[in-house]
Amino acid sequence: MSEADTTGQTPGTRAIITVLGSDRPGIVAAVAGALSERAANIQDISQTILQGIFTMTMLVDLADADFSELKARLDELSEDLGVQITMQREEVFRYMYRL
Repeated sequence: MSEADTTGQTPGTRAIITVLGSDRPGIVAAVAGALSERAANIQDISQTILQGIFTMTMLVDLADADFSELKARLDELSEDLGVQITMQREEVFRYMYRL
């Protein structure tokens, strides 16, 4: 049995998604739609536009989603939208950035 962290999540069930690129309508809707279609739940989101540059960071629950399938869909979406979209497992992100 997996040990839950302080948020009640089982390690490995969350991911960090970042989006960066020129602002345009529909970015948030497209990314949120792709997550919803694959049963990923947005737990937290922050987005801003700095002089026409769109940035967004999301914490998503992947308990009912397939990481590889979702990553492949986000890679396609990145091409379609003309923005950079990255997804990392939360534990990898935290290790890399020592949060």
